[in-house]
Amino acid sequence: MLGFNVFVIFLLVLFISIIIAGVKVVPQGWNYTVERFGRYTRTLHPGLTLIIPFIDRIGRKLNMMEQVIEVPSQEVITKDNAMVRVDGIAFYQVLDAAQASYEVSNLQLAILNLTMTNIRTVMGSMDLDKLLSERDEINHRLLKVVDDATHSWGVKVTRIEIKDIEPPRDLVDSMARQMKAERDKRAAILVAEGERQSAILTAEGAKQAVILAAEGRREAAYRDAEARERSAEAEAKATQMVSEAISKGSVQAINYFVANNYVGALKALAEAKNQKVMILPIEASSVIGAIAGIGEIAREAFGGNSGGEQAAPPAAQPRAAAPAGPRGGSVPSV
Repeated sequence: MLGFNVFVIFLLVLFISIIIAGVKVVPQGWNYTVERFGRYTRTLHPGLTLIIPFIDRIGRKLNMMEQVIEVPSQEVITKDNAMVRVDGIAFYQVLDAAQASYEVSNLQLAILNLTMTNIRTVMGSMDLDKLLSERDEINHRLLKVVDDATHSWGVKVTRIEIKDIEPPRDLVDSMARQMKAERDKRAAILVAEGERQSAILTAEGAKQAVILAAEGRREAAYRDAEARERSAEAEAKATQMVSEAISKGSVQAINYFVANNYVGALKALAEAKNQKVMILPIEASSVIGAIAGIGEIAREAFGGNSGGEQAAPPAAQPRAAAPAGPRGGSVPSV
């Protein structure tokens, strides 16, 4: 009875061991390779799977997610013999677990060495200036070369980035001086351009001012000519009216015309700035006679009877004999 119990327990333990050995759980993002007597047979994908216990075994466990490799710093000699230190980073993803397991011995080390070698090759074929300014082109060329080389390993290299490029210190100082000189040159060019634009704008402003002044003078001259023309027309009309009045026998029109010009001449002489004292031999009777003529014209214009007939000219008053003056001249009587 005791021996039978021991045998049953042994069978139970063996069954549990077989179940444990045959049931495999693959986590998400991983693939397992199955080897039968040391030979690859199939790949286990995420989930619960079964294998033949004691005949099949798990060969390699591969991470199928995208992974990153740090590319250590290394010295690179450029095409123009400048030495720089370069480091970077690479991203890859395993697409075929069997190829990644059995086509290459150490996958990460192989990708790292391949990337470092191609960095020296690609960057060594470029000048320093191009090396510093065209990182995108460097990354693209590196990615193409490394991805083509790792395709047979069942790996997809998704990205290669150059992180830092460190030129020598003396070269950095030379580049700084060159950049400063270039900026000083640009600043001088900008200052010269500003002065040129300022001079052009100033000249344009002066030109416009001269043009506007000339147009103003032309307009003023046109206005003056028009005013003189109007004045001449008025003078001609007044002269015509006086001539018509004279032809009709109106002596007062002549007196008005002469008196108006006479008074205007006296006003011009009196308003002259260089005249302080004016001594002229003026005959008072002529001035009074001219003023009397103006009065007669006013009476004829505004006077008259209600029937509209023109009033007869007043009879001439007899002039009394004037006593002789101190030099024999006559003194006019009013």
